Amino acid sequence: MADASFAGLDLLATAVVVLDDDYVVRYANPAAENLLTAGARSLIGNPFLGFFAERTELERALDEARVIHWDYSARNVTYVRTGREPVPFSCTVTRIDAFGLGLLAELRPIQEQLRIEREARIESEQQANRELIRNLAHEIKNPLGGLRGSAQLLERELERPELREYTQVIIKEADRLQLLMDRMLTPHRAPRLEPLGVHEVLERVRSLVRAEFGIEIVRDYDPSLPELMGDREQLIQAVLNIARNAAQVGAQVITFRTRAMRNVTIRKQRLRLALELQVIDDGPGVADEIQDRIFNPLVSGREGGTGLGLSLAQTFVHYHQGVIEFESRPGRTTFRILLPLR
Repeated sequence: MADASFAGLDLLATAVVVLDDDYVVRYANPAAENLLTAGARSLIGNPFLGFFAERTELERALDEARVIHWDYSARNVTYVRTGREPVPFSCTVTRIDAFGLGLLAELRPIQEQLRIEREARIESEQQANRELIRNLAHEIKNPLGGLRGSAQLLERELERPELREYTQVIIKEADRLQLLMDRMLTPHRAPRLEPLGVHEVLERVRSLVRAEFGIEIVRDYDPSLPELMGDREQLIQAVLNIARNAAQVGAQVITFRTRAMRNVTIRKQRLRLALELQVIDDGPGVADEIQDRIFNPLVSGREGGTGLGLSLAQTFVHYHQGVIEFESRPGRTTFRILLPLR
């Protein structure tokens, strides 16, 4: 049976079905059953094309994969479910030539596919940006030390005390830039994982932000959430950077919201259970011209900002195998963190 031959596919997070050369379904893994909301018995033995509304592009992809032995994709095919809304998918077809079964079709919801592609692109861009910034910071640090030392030597030679005010400006500004460079260059340690409750993290951030800014923070928690494996300090810093940014740009109310999500894909991994943590504010929103670069180092939406807070938040979330995204318009900005749960 095909089921025994392709048992390894049961472990995949991606939905796959195996077809014979007549495009009849001979095997569907559990992820496919879940995605198609249909059991294997109702899928196996049926024509694959019969499940979809637009068949021309999909049939062409199947024909080409079968004849030319290459991967082909149908970007937008609509899966029709009796009594339910149709669902748009992307479908990639691969020739396999094993056990008399000719094709393997990989199915992904369009929105999920777009999100995965966006995550991969952003992660690649962020890695390149961080490397660029680190190299730049190295180049700046060396002359800063000489600049500060020269100012100190000059100060000792000045006979008029009032002139020391200017050397002090040079020294203080050099120290400020040195601190900024150190933050850029500090090797990020791997997270020290321990079981912790996400609401402990949020309550700590809530107390810090209220003490610093005195603004209202609304709690909308899911009390049924299990513990996650995380680094307490890194997660506090990640959420604190987001909340502090909101307060600094003028938000009056910030909401912390937690929810459980089931059967979600995070960084190409299919998870049975994940944490969704939202930080919502009523501030002016992120300017359109920087929305595509908001997680880049040195990109800030406010005057005097270092542009490191959100970049560090993204780094810490990535260390926990999670993702961070946002949506913004005037009056409502939502930062959404997804993290794996045990």
